[in-house]
Amino acid sequence: MKNGSSFQVYIMWLIGILEGLQDDFRRVLEKRYNLSKYILSCCSTADITKEHFEKIDVKYLCFHFEIDGQEYYDDLGESMALSEFYGRMEKGAMTKTSQPNAQEYKDFFSKYLEEGYDVLHLCLTSGISGAFNSANIAASMLREEFPERKIYIVDSLTASSGYGMFMETLAEMRDAGTGIDELRDWAEANKKRVRLWFFTSELKYLVRGGRVSKAAGAIGSALNICPMLEVDANGALSVRAKIRTKKKAMAALVGKMEELADDGLDYSGKCYVFHSASLEDCKVLADMINDKFKNLKEYPEIDQVGTTIGSHTGPGLLAVGFWGKERTE
Repeated sequence: MKNGSSFQVYIMWLIGILEGLQDDFRRVLEKRYNLSKYILSCCSTADITKEHFEKIDVKYLCFHFEIDGQEYYDDLGESMALSEFYGRMEKGAMTKTSQPNAQEYKDFFSKYLEEGYDVLHLCLTSGISGAFNSANIAASMLREEFPERKIYIVDSLTASSGYGMFMETLAEMRDAGTGIDELRDWAEANKKRVRLWFFTSELKYLVRGGRVSKAAGAIGSALNICPMLEVDANGALSVRAKIRTKKKAMAALVGKMEELADDGLDYSGKCYVFHSASLEDCKVLADMINDKFKNLKEYPEIDQVGTTIGSHTGPGLLAVGFWGKERTE
């Protein structure tokens, strides 16, 4: 019995050694050939469709919005169609938004870590949300639970159309074989090259959110003023111009793209054009861009601003996202 027991102990010890060697060998291979499994994820505020997220294999965590006291997930129009959401806003419905808390991020990341995946998550810009802080709190807790796994949190410094474009670019790099460390470093180094410009023709929602005074809103509405804004170098919203009439504002967006895009009129990268309950205007803007930039590899991606961003901008927004000169202010 004693000899049999010793033999069993020896076998268990040998199995442990072999398993350890196997883990070491796996880590060497992962590092050498970028074979590590990882998921790429973001917040629902990238504002692309569920089908688009699935196509590029990017996971997402939903924000929350409230309309007339009822709370919903910002789940890409599943809980409430965007047409209903913007229709209710036009009729005077009041909206609020909230970010996922640290526990929600923890639960979201945990399910992938438990399956043996590393995580690279890009958050909605810290310039308008505290999501980056919540995600980092969750990541700090999880690094203690999963010391062998990598959990990287990146502040995207962008939103909506720029955010969606950023995620698709990263997904393409991942699919081409880029490892999680290299992809994280590239995202950090290039995030300020994401340019996002937009305007709204409906000032009452900016007044409601406190971004425009009531007096300025009343005068601006009477004069058909369209404030043109940019997500700036700090990821915050900055008013860059005040333009009379929607037609001129659309032309100004195209002009900004010509001025700031990589290679100017020879730009050949991605372009995302988003709207909030303004599809026909969005199609016109996409046509203007497609006609102006002859080297675009694809017609601009058209989609709709989701409920989180839309709660603050309301209907009437047009936005363009593209890769360009690095933001410095």
